[in-house]
Amino acid sequence: MVKFIIGRQLVGKKVITTDGFDLGEFVDVDFSPVTGKINTLVIEPDPDSPVASKMDTDEDGKIKVAYASVHAVNDYIMVDRREM
Repeated sequence: MVKFIIGRQLVGKKVITTDGFDLGEFVDVDFSPVTGKINTLVIEPDPDSPVASKMDTDEDGKIKVAYASVHAVNDYIMVDRREM
């Protein structure tokens, strides 16, 4: 069974790695206009996170994480660093 989540419910959720590091807060997604599939999550990085500070950012200072790395969405969004 597929559970659908409204995008507004995701904005502002914390994004953490499977090994417990805080990356920041979810702000947006990049998706394919042809297929409608999500390609990447756009994250506002946490300035105090040692992991987020080492990641590449776009011109707006946001981190982009591959959607394939998402493992769970509940009270927070959990991603696997090995798949980012």
